[in-house]
Amino acid sequence: MTTILNLEPITRLTRTQFYQLCLANPDLPMERGPHGDLIIMTPMGGEGGRREANLIVDVSIWNRQTNLGIVFSSQTVFSLPGGGDRSPDVAWVQLERWQSLSLEERQGFPPICPDFVIELRSRSDRLKPLQEKMQEYIDCGLKLGWLINPQDQQVEIYRTGQVKAIEALPMKLSGEAVLPGFELQMERFGDAP
Repeated sequence: MTTILNLEPITRLTRTQFYQLCLANPDLPMERGPHGDLIIMTPMGGEGGRREANLIVDVSIWNRQTNLGIVFSSQTVFSLPGGGDRSPDVAWVQLERWQSLSLEERQGFPPICPDFVIELRSRSDRLKPLQEKMQEYIDCGLKLGWLINPQDQQVEIYRTGQVKAIEALPMKLSGEAVLPGFELQMERFGDAP
């Protein structure tokens, strides 16, 4: 579950202030919404963490074979062009786009929207904020994104310039032109988290 703090009555949390807040509180997973809201995220349980790790491994294996980009974990915060600072569960950025960033930009919160993301809904996550987050990615230039929703046994697929598609599990997801040749077999979740 995420907790959203509206700080507007006392301040508007800037990107710089958010970065400093994260550095001062490294053990607290946080995001900043496009309007400056502070989003505090609940740590994931064992099953969710296992599933997230497996997704990162699957994308990383494909990426090592193709060497087309860079894979990131949920600990990476991206400073999106739309104003938010977000950390997807799994992210991938095309190699040329990553290399176009300066070393300083790469060492901080990269000022770039990933080309591909996966968000995995945990037991405590509400669906609507995750859907809004996926739309925020699309609005900022995301090419392909998957919102995996074990509770409803489905995956929402977000693509640039298209209406989201909703598919029932089990299914095989394709990386399409964004991650050429990448496929992920999604099974039903027997014990929805």
